[in-house]
Amino acid sequence: MRYFIQFSYFGKMYHGWQNQPNAITVQEVLEGVVSKLLRRNIEIVGAGRTDAGVHAAEMFGHFDYEKIGDIKNLVYRINAFLPDDIAVQNIFPVKNDAHARFDALERSYEYWVCREKNPFFKDTAHLVKLPLDIDLMNHAAKFLLGKQDFECFSKSKTDVKTYFCEVRNALWVSDEGKLIFKITADRFLRNMVRAIVGTLLDVGLGKYPPSHVKAILKSRDRSEAGVSVPAKGLYLKSISYPNTIFKNER
Repeated sequence: MRYFIQFSYFGKMYHGWQNQPNAITVQEVLEGVVSKLLRRNIEIVGAGRTDAGVHAAEMFGHFDYEKIGDIKNLVYRINAFLPDDIAVQNIFPVKNDAHARFDALERSYEYWVCREKNPFFKDTAHLVKLPLDIDLMNHAAKFLLGKQDFECFSKSKTDVKTYFCEVRNALWVSDEGKLIFKITADRFLRNMVRAIVGTLLDVGLGKYPPSHVKAILKSRDRSEAGVSVPAKGLYLKSISYPNTIFKNER
């Protein structure tokens, strides 16, 4: 049988989600605990990769195993063995051809920017002390909407077949002493959100007008976009799937 596993993690101590040689990852830790409890080598296929230091409020993966009798108890035991910075919320059966990565309809991210030094944001937000014009940043964000080529915001030498993504929402909001950039798309390229945020911050700092984002997109040149902001402020917030992949209600 195939199962989806829903989990979250605080990414500071991990070199991203995906297994890597000589670096600790969320996948390595989670697979280790699940394999130990199920007494079988379990491979969890994630909904995507996150870079080192990035957090996930909601992440999914899938794995194959025989029928699990008491899922609630299994979730409890997994959390008992996991470190405090990883937590499993649910495990549920899906159709045998369901895929955590390829069946995802859209993903949403947030990036947090704090405006003044705050010890509680030290590992959770990017500090920008200079004045920022949120209206200009939101004007610039509108140029990201729709289906278009985002190569200019992609990490170089990445193994993708296309750089086209459909951005469905991109907006800055102010919330309790910090600015939050919210973005939703059908897919994301490696480093895409962090490069976009760096570019929009340049607009907010007055380095160039909002319309310059159009020229950056047209260039398809990573060097034309802003610097990538630190990973600690980035959060994978949610992933949506079609109801047709589920065997029953979660």
